[in-house]
Amino acid sequence: MTGANATPSPREEEWWFGTWDIQKKVWPITKGRGVTVALIDTGVNATLPDLRGAVLPGTNIIGPKGNGLVDYDKKFGHGTAMAALIAGQGTGVGMVGIAPEAKVLSIHSGVEDLAPAIDYAIERGADVINVSQGLASPPAAGGCGTDLQRAISRAIRKNIILTAAAGNDASIGVMNAEPALCPGFMAVGGVDYRFDPWVDSQPAPYVAVAAPGVRVGSIGKNGAFIPNLEGTSGASALTAGVAALVRSKYPDMPAREVVQRIIGTARDVGTPGRDDKTGYGLIRPYHALVDRVPQDAPNPVFAALDRIAKPPVEGSRQPSNGRSGHRLPQTARTGTRSAIILISIGVGIVAILTAVAIYASIRRINRRRMIS
Repeated sequence: MTGANATPSPREEEWWFGTWDIQKKVWPITKGRGVTVALIDTGVNATLPDLRGAVLPGTNIIGPKGNGLVDYDKKFGHGTAMAALIAGQGTGVGMVGIAPEAKVLSIHSGVEDLAPAIDYAIERGADVINVSQGLASPPAAGGCGTDLQRAISRAIRKNIILTAAAGNDASIGVMNAEPALCPGFMAVGGVDYRFDPWVDSQPAPYVAVAAPGVRVGSIGKNGAFIPNLEGTSGASALTAGVAALVRSKYPDMPAREVVQRIIGTARDVGTPGRDDKTGYGLIRPYHALVDRVPQDAPNPVFAALDRIAKPPVEGSRQPSNGRSGHRLPQTARTGTRSAIILISIGVGIVAILTAVAIYASIRRINRRRMIS
Protein backbone atom coordinates (compact mmCIF):
# COMPACT_ATOMS: atom_id res chain seq x y z
CA MET A 1 0.00 0.00 0.00
CA THR A 2 1.18 3.52 -0.76
CA GLY A 3 0.87 6.98 0.71
CA ALA A 4 -1.27 8.16 3.58
CA ASN A 5 -4.49 6.80 2.12
CA ALA A 6 -4.19 3.13 3.01
CA THR A 7 -6.58 0.84 1.15
CA PRO A 8 -8.16 -2.07 3.06
CA SER A 9 -7.06 -5.55 2.11
CA PRO A 10 -9.31 -7.39 -0.34
CA ARG A 11 -11.68 -10.15 0.62
CA GLU A 12 -10.29 -13.66 0.68
CA GLU A 13 -12.50 -14.53 -2.30
CA GLU A 14 -10.74 -12.00 -4.51
CA TRP A 15 -8.15 -14.54 -5.64
CA TRP A 16 -6.87 -12.39 -8.51
CA PHE A 17 -5.18 -10.08 -6.00
CA GLY A 18 -2.80 -12.89 -5.11
CA THR A 19 -2.44 -14.03 -8.71
CA TRP A 20 -1.38 -10.53 -9.73
CA ASP A 21 0.40 -9.63 -6.47
CA ILE A 22 -1.59 -6.40 -6.44
CA GLN A 23 -0.84 -5.27 -2.88
CA LYS A 24 2.90 -5.95 -2.84
CA LYS A 25 3.94 -5.10 -6.39
CA VAL A 26 1.22 -3.10 -8.16
CA TRP A 27 -0.16 -0.72 -5.54
CA PRO A 28 3.28 0.57 -4.51
CA ILE A 29 3.47 1.88 -8.10
CA THR A 30 -0.10 3.09 -8.63
CA LYS A 31 -3.69 2.63 -7.50
CA GLY A 32 -5.20 4.41 -10.47
CA ARG A 33 -5.25 7.97 -9.19
CA GLY A 34 -6.27 10.59 -11.75
CA VAL A 35 -7.99 8.14 -14.12
CA THR A 36 -11.69 7.98 -14.99
CA VAL A 37 -13.20 4.70 -16.18
CA ALA A 38 -16.52 5.13 -17.98
CA LEU A 39 -18.68 2.11 -17.19
CA ILE A 40 -21.42 1.62 -19.79
CA ASP A 41 -23.72 -0.79 -18.02
CA THR A 42 -26.94 -1.06 -16.01
CA GLY A 43 -26.14 1.87 -13.73
CA VAL A 44 -24.40 1.84 -10.33
CA ASN A 45 -25.70 2.13 -6.79
CA ALA A 46 -23.11 4.66 -5.64
CA THR A 47 -24.58 4.99 -2.12
CA LEU A 48 -23.07 1.68 -1.00
CA PRO A 49 -20.22 2.03 1.51
CA ASP A 50 -17.90 -0.01 -0.70
CA LEU A 51 -18.37 2.50 -3.54
CA ARG A 52 -18.76 5.75 -1.64
CA GLY A 53 -16.65 8.45 -3.27
CA ALA A 54 -15.55 6.20 -6.13
CA VAL A 55 -18.41 6.76 -8.58
CA LEU A 56 -19.06 9.94 -10.55
CA PRO A 57 -22.59 10.95 -11.59
CA GLY A 58 -23.14 10.18 -15.23
CA THR A 59 -26.29 9.79 -17.28
CA ASN A 60 -29.05 7.46 -18.39
CA ILE A 61 -28.89 7.00 -22.13
CA ILE A 62 -31.89 4.69 -21.87
CA GLY A 63 -34.74 4.55 -19.38
CA PRO A 64 -35.89 7.45 -17.24
CA LYS A 65 -33.89 10.63 -17.06
CA GLY A 66 -31.15 10.24 -14.48
CA ASN A 67 -27.49 10.41 -13.57
CA GLY A 68 -26.53 6.75 -13.86
CA LEU A 69 -26.54 6.24 -10.09
CA VAL A 70 -29.42 3.77 -9.99
CA ASP A 71 -28.74 0.17 -10.97
CA TYR A 72 -31.59 -1.03 -13.19
CA ASP A 73 -30.48 -4.65 -13.39
CA LYS A 74 -33.34 -6.73 -11.97
CA LYS A 75 -31.21 -9.77 -11.17
CA PHE A 76 -28.46 -8.61 -8.85
CA GLY A 77 -26.98 -5.32 -9.99
CA HIS A 78 -24.61 -5.97 -12.86
CA GLY A 79 -23.26 -2.43 -13.17
CA THR A 80 -22.66 -2.14 -9.43
CA ALA A 81 -20.70 -5.40 -9.45
CA MET A 82 -18.50 -4.23 -12.32
CA ALA A 83 -17.84 -0.86 -10.67
CA ALA A 84 -16.71 -2.60 -7.47
CA LEU A 85 -14.27 -4.83 -9.37
CA ILE A 86 -12.66 -1.69 -10.76
CA ALA A 87 -12.73 0.76 -7.87
CA GLY A 88 -14.27 -0.83 -4.76
CA GLN A 89 -13.14 0.88 -1.55
CA GLY A 90 -13.38 -2.05 0.86
CA THR A 91 -15.27 0.04 3.41
CA GLY A 92 -18.53 -1.91 3.50
CA VAL A 93 -18.47 -5.68 3.13
CA GLY A 94 -14.79 -5.41 2.19
CA MET A 95 -15.05 -5.41 -1.62
CA VAL A 96 -11.87 -3.86 -3.02
CA GLY A 97 -11.24 -2.94 -6.64
CA ILE A 98 -7.84 -3.27 -8.30
CA ALA A 99 -7.72 0.46 -9.05
CA PRO A 100 -9.31 1.93 -5.89
CA GLU A 101 -8.07 5.46 -6.51
CA ALA A 102 -9.60 5.63 -9.99
CA LYS A 103 -13.08 7.05 -10.53
CA VAL A 104 -15.96 5.26 -12.24
CA LEU A 105 -18.25 7.30 -14.48
CA SER A 106 -21.59 5.52 -14.57
CA ILE A 107 -23.49 5.51 -17.87
CA HIS A 108 -26.71 3.51 -18.00
CA SER A 109 -27.06 2.20 -21.53
CA GLY A 110 -27.81 -0.89 -23.55
CA VAL A 111 -25.83 -2.19 -26.48
CA GLU A 112 -28.24 -0.66 -28.98
CA ASP A 113 -27.29 2.80 -27.69
CA LEU A 114 -23.53 2.46 -27.34
CA ALA A 115 -22.65 5.23 -29.79
CA PRO A 116 -24.25 8.05 -27.74
CA ALA A 117 -22.97 6.44 -24.54
CA ILE A 118 -19.40 6.49 -25.89
CA ASP A 119 -19.84 10.09 -27.02
CA TYR A 120 -20.98 11.02 -23.51
CA ALA A 121 -17.90 9.35 -22.04
CA ILE A 122 -15.73 11.35 -24.43
CA GLU A 123 -17.41 14.61 -23.42
CA ARG A 124 -16.85 13.84 -19.73
CA GLY A 125 -13.15 13.21 -20.24
CA ALA A 126 -13.02 9.45 -19.67
CA ASP A 127 -9.62 7.75 -19.95
CA VAL A 128 -10.97 4.21 -20.24
CA ILE A 129 -14.34 2.90 -21.42
CA ASN A 130 -15.57 -0.53 -20.37
CA VAL A 131 -18.54 -2.37 -21.85
CA SER A 132 -19.23 -5.60 -19.95
CA GLN A 133 -22.22 -6.43 -22.10
CA GLY A 134 -22.89 -7.21 -25.71
CA LEU A 135 -25.06 -8.70 -28.40
CA ALA A 136 -24.22 -12.10 -29.84
CA SER A 137 -25.00 -13.01 -33.43
CA PRO A 138 -23.74 -15.47 -36.06
CA PRO A 139 -20.66 -14.27 -37.97
CA ALA A 140 -22.73 -14.09 -41.16
CA ALA A 141 -24.89 -11.37 -39.55
CA GLY A 142 -22.25 -8.75 -40.23
CA GLY A 143 -19.77 -6.59 -38.36
CA CYS A 144 -19.75 -3.49 -36.23
CA GLY A 145 -22.45 -0.89 -36.90
CA THR A 146 -21.35 2.22 -38.76
CA ASP A 147 -22.52 4.69 -36.08
CA LEU A 148 -20.85 2.67 -33.35
CA GLN A 149 -17.60 2.38 -35.28
CA ARG A 150 -17.53 6.12 -35.81
CA ALA A 151 -18.04 6.70 -32.08
CA ILE A 152 -15.20 4.28 -31.34
CA SER A 153 -12.94 6.18 -33.73
CA ARG A 154 -13.82 9.43 -31.99
CA ALA A 155 -12.87 7.87 -28.66
CA ILE A 156 -9.56 6.63 -30.03
CA ARG A 157 -8.76 10.10 -31.34
CA LYS A 158 -9.29 11.33 -27.76
CA ASN A 159 -6.75 8.76 -26.57
CA ILE A 160 -9.29 6.57 -24.75
CA ILE A 161 -8.74 2.85 -24.12
CA LEU A 162 -11.78 0.63 -24.76
CA THR A 163 -12.41 -2.81 -23.27
CA ALA A 164 -15.31 -5.21 -23.89
CA ALA A 165 -16.48 -8.67 -22.84
CA ALA A 166 -15.79 -11.35 -25.45
CA GLY A 167 -19.05 -13.15 -24.68
CA ASN A 168 -20.35 -16.24 -22.90
CA ASP A 169 -21.85 -18.27 -25.75
CA ALA A 170 -19.13 -20.83 -26.50
CA SER A 171 -21.53 -23.70 -25.75
CA ILE A 172 -23.82 -22.81 -28.67
CA GLY A 173 -21.14 -22.57 -31.32
CA VAL A 174 -19.30 -19.81 -33.13
CA MET A 175 -20.79 -16.41 -32.44
CA ASN A 176 -19.69 -12.79 -32.75
CA ALA A 177 -20.22 -10.26 -30.00
CA GLU A 178 -20.76 -6.56 -30.52
CA PRO A 179 -19.00 -4.35 -29.41
CA ALA A 180 -16.14 -6.83 -28.75
CA LEU A 181 -15.75 -7.44 -32.48
CA CYS A 182 -15.48 -3.71 -33.26
CA PRO A 183 -11.98 -2.52 -34.24
CA GLY A 184 -10.65 -0.37 -31.41
CA PHE A 185 -12.10 -2.46 -28.57
CA MET A 186 -9.81 -4.78 -26.61
CA ALA A 187 -11.94 -7.94 -26.40
CA VAL A 188 -11.41 -9.93 -23.19
CA GLY A 189 -11.94 -13.65 -22.62
CA GLY A 190 -12.17 -15.41 -19.26
CA VAL A 191 -9.94 -17.82 -17.33
CA ASP A 192 -10.27 -19.58 -13.98
CA TYR A 193 -7.90 -19.51 -10.99
CA ARG A 194 -5.76 -22.24 -12.61
CA PHE A 195 -5.43 -20.02 -15.71
CA ASP A 196 -7.44 -22.49 -17.77
CA PRO A 197 -9.79 -20.93 -20.32
CA TRP A 198 -13.34 -20.69 -19.03
CA VAL A 199 -15.41 -23.26 -20.88
CA ASP A 200 -18.07 -20.75 -21.99
CA SER A 201 -15.71 -17.93 -22.90
CA GLN A 202 -16.64 -17.08 -26.47
CA PRO A 203 -13.82 -17.90 -28.92
CA ALA A 204 -13.27 -15.40 -31.71
CA PRO A 205 -10.37 -14.16 -33.85
CA TYR A 206 -10.71 -10.69 -32.30
CA VAL A 207 -10.15 -11.82 -28.68
CA ALA A 208 -7.01 -9.99 -27.54
CA VAL A 209 -6.41 -11.05 -23.92
CA ALA A 210 -7.97 -12.87 -20.99
CA ALA A 211 -8.60 -12.10 -17.32
CA PRO A 212 -10.27 -13.82 -14.35
CA GLY A 213 -13.83 -14.75 -15.25
CA VAL A 214 -14.61 -17.70 -12.94
CA ARG A 215 -15.44 -17.43 -9.22
CA VAL A 216 -15.15 -13.67 -9.55
CA GLY A 217 -17.20 -12.41 -6.61
CA SER A 218 -18.38 -8.82 -6.24
CA ILE A 219 -21.16 -6.83 -4.59
CA GLY A 220 -24.63 -6.40 -5.97
CA LYS A 221 -26.83 -3.32 -5.88
CA ASN A 222 -28.02 -4.15 -2.35
CA GLY A 223 -24.44 -4.16 -1.07
CA ALA A 224 -24.20 -7.88 -0.32
CA PHE A 225 -21.20 -9.82 -1.54
CA ILE A 226 -22.03 -12.30 -4.31
CA PRO A 227 -19.50 -15.14 -4.66
CA ASN A 228 -18.78 -17.27 -7.68
CA LEU A 229 -19.97 -15.03 -10.49
CA GLU A 230 -18.94 -16.29 -13.90
CA GLY A 231 -18.56 -14.52 -17.21
CA THR A 232 -16.39 -12.35 -19.38
CA SER A 233 -18.14 -9.32 -17.87
CA GLY A 234 -15.90 -9.49 -14.81
CA ALA A 235 -12.86 -10.24 -16.96
CA SER A 236 -13.49 -7.11 -19.01
CA ALA A 237 -14.02 -4.93 -15.93
CA LEU A 238 -10.77 -6.15 -14.39
CA THR A 239 -8.96 -5.43 -17.64
CA ALA A 240 -10.39 -1.91 -17.62
CA GLY A 241 -8.99 -1.59 -14.10
CA VAL A 242 -5.57 -2.67 -15.33
CA ALA A 243 -5.79 -0.15 -18.15
CA ALA A 244 -6.55 2.51 -15.51
CA LEU A 245 -3.44 1.51 -13.56
CA VAL A 246 -1.22 1.77 -16.64
CA ARG A 247 -2.77 5.09 -17.69
CA SER A 248 -2.26 6.42 -14.15
CA LYS A 249 1.45 5.60 -14.25
CA TYR A 250 1.86 6.82 -17.83
CA PRO A 251 -0.70 9.65 -18.21
CA ASP A 252 0.80 10.86 -21.49
CA MET A 253 1.15 7.44 -23.10
CA PRO A 254 -1.01 7.04 -26.23
CA ALA A 255 -3.86 4.57 -25.95
CA ARG A 256 -2.21 2.54 -28.71
CA GLU A 257 0.84 1.96 -26.52
CA VAL A 258 -1.19 1.23 -23.38
CA VAL A 259 -3.07 -1.50 -25.22
CA GLN A 260 0.15 -2.85 -26.69
CA ARG A 261 1.74 -3.02 -23.23
CA ILE A 262 -1.20 -4.94 -21.80
CA ILE A 263 -1.22 -7.41 -24.70
CA GLY A 264 2.57 -7.65 -24.97
CA THR A 265 3.05 -8.54 -21.28
CA ALA A 266 0.26 -11.14 -21.10
CA ARG A 267 1.12 -14.68 -20.04
CA ASP A 268 0.40 -17.34 -22.65
CA VAL A 269 -2.31 -19.68 -21.35
CA GLY A 270 -4.54 -22.30 -22.90
CA THR A 271 -3.47 -23.49 -26.33
CA PRO A 272 0.21 -22.52 -26.92
CA GLY A 273 0.50 -19.24 -28.78
CA ARG A 274 -2.35 -16.89 -29.50
CA ASP A 275 -5.73 -18.64 -29.41
CA ASP A 276 -9.32 -17.58 -29.96
CA LYS A 277 -10.41 -18.08 -26.34
CA THR A 278 -7.66 -16.21 -24.47
CA GLY A 279 -6.02 -14.14 -27.19
CA TYR A 280 -2.40 -13.47 -26.26
CA GLY A 281 -2.96 -14.71 -22.73
CA LEU A 282 -3.71 -13.69 -19.15
CA ILE A 283 -3.06 -10.01 -18.49
CA ARG A 284 -0.42 -9.21 -15.84
CA PRO A 285 -0.73 -5.73 -14.30
CA TYR A 286 2.75 -5.50 -12.77
CA HIS A 287 4.45 -6.49 -16.00
CA ALA A 288 2.27 -4.06 -17.96
CA LEU A 289 3.53 -1.33 -15.63
CA VAL A 290 7.26 -2.11 -15.64
CA ASP A 291 8.27 -4.35 -18.54
CA ARG A 292 9.82 -3.07 -21.73
CA VAL A 293 7.57 -3.87 -24.67
CA PRO A 294 9.12 -3.75 -28.18
CA GLN A 295 7.60 -1.28 -30.61
CA ASP A 296 6.86 -4.12 -33.01
CA ALA A 297 5.04 -6.23 -30.38
CA PRO A 298 1.61 -7.48 -31.50
CA ASN A 299 -1.23 -4.99 -31.26
CA PRO A 300 -4.21 -6.60 -33.01
CA VAL A 301 -6.65 -4.06 -31.55
CA PHE A 302 -5.07 -1.15 -33.37
CA ALA A 303 -4.02 -3.23 -36.37
CA ALA A 304 -7.72 -3.88 -37.02
CA LEU A 305 -8.45 -0.19 -36.55
CA ASP A 306 -5.68 0.78 -38.95
CA ARG A 307 -7.06 -1.53 -41.64
CA ILE A 308 -10.43 0.19 -41.74
CA ALA A 309 -8.84 3.65 -41.49
CA LYS A 310 -6.89 3.33 -44.74
CA PRO A 311 -8.19 5.83 -47.32
CA PRO A 312 -9.62 4.48 -50.59
CA VAL A 313 -7.57 4.55 -53.76
CA GLU A 314 -7.70 8.02 -55.31
CA GLY A 315 -10.39 8.32 -57.96
CA SER A 316 -12.23 5.19 -56.84
CA ARG A 317 -15.53 4.95 -55.04
CA GLN A 318 -15.88 2.66 -52.05
CA PRO A 319 -19.48 1.68 -51.28
CA SER A 320 -20.60 1.03 -47.70
CA ASN A 321 -22.41 -2.07 -46.56
CA GLY A 322 -24.49 0.03 -44.17
CA ARG A 323 -23.37 -1.93 -41.10
CA SER A 324 -19.62 -1.96 -40.96
CA GLY A 325 -16.76 0.45 -41.21
CA HIS A 326 -15.06 -2.09 -43.50
CA ARG A 327 -15.18 -1.14 -47.16
CA LEU A 328 -16.63 -3.43 -49.77
CA PRO A 329 -14.49 -4.35 -52.79
CA GLN A 330 -15.07 -2.41 -55.96
CA THR A 331 -17.57 -4.08 -58.30
CA ALA A 332 -15.64 -3.17 -61.42
CA ARG A 333 -12.47 -1.33 -62.39
CA THR A 334 -12.84 2.41 -62.95
CA GLY A 335 -13.14 3.37 -66.58
CA THR A 336 -14.34 -0.04 -67.90
CA ARG A 337 -17.41 0.32 -70.06
CA SER A 338 -18.07 -3.24 -71.08
CA ALA A 339 -21.76 -4.23 -71.28
CA ILE A 340 -20.94 -7.46 -69.49
CA ILE A 341 -19.53 -5.51 -66.55
CA LEU A 342 -22.61 -3.25 -66.44
CA ILE A 343 -24.83 -6.33 -66.30
CA SER A 344 -22.65 -7.76 -63.52
CA ILE A 345 -23.06 -4.56 -61.55
CA GLY A 346 -26.84 -4.77 -61.88
CA VAL A 347 -26.86 -8.37 -60.69
CA GLY A 348 -24.56 -7.40 -57.84
CA ILE A 349 -26.93 -4.64 -56.72
CA VAL A 350 -29.85 -7.08 -56.64
CA ALA A 351 -27.72 -9.52 -54.62
CA ILE A 352 -26.68 -6.82 -52.20
CA LEU A 353 -30.28 -5.66 -51.65
CA THR A 354 -31.37 -9.25 -51.05
CA ALA A 355 -28.50 -9.83 -48.60
CA VAL A 356 -29.34 -6.63 -46.74
CA ALA A 357 -32.96 -7.75 -46.34
CA ILE A 358 -31.90 -11.18 -45.07
CA TYR A 359 -29.30 -9.62 -42.80
CA ALA A 360 -31.83 -7.21 -41.28
CA SER A 361 -34.11 -10.13 -40.45
CA ILE A 362 -31.27 -12.11 -38.85
CA ARG A 363 -30.13 -9.04 -36.93
CA ARG A 364 -33.56 -8.45 -35.43
CA ILE A 365 -33.66 -12.04 -34.21
CA ASN A 366 -30.13 -12.27 -32.85
CA ARG A 367 -30.04 -8.90 -31.14
CA ARG A 368 -32.26 -10.48 -28.53
CA ARG A 369 -29.41 -12.73 -27.37
CA MET A 370 -27.60 -10.72 -24.72
CA ILE A 371 -24.22 -11.47 -23.22
CA SER A 372 -22.78 -10.07 -20.03
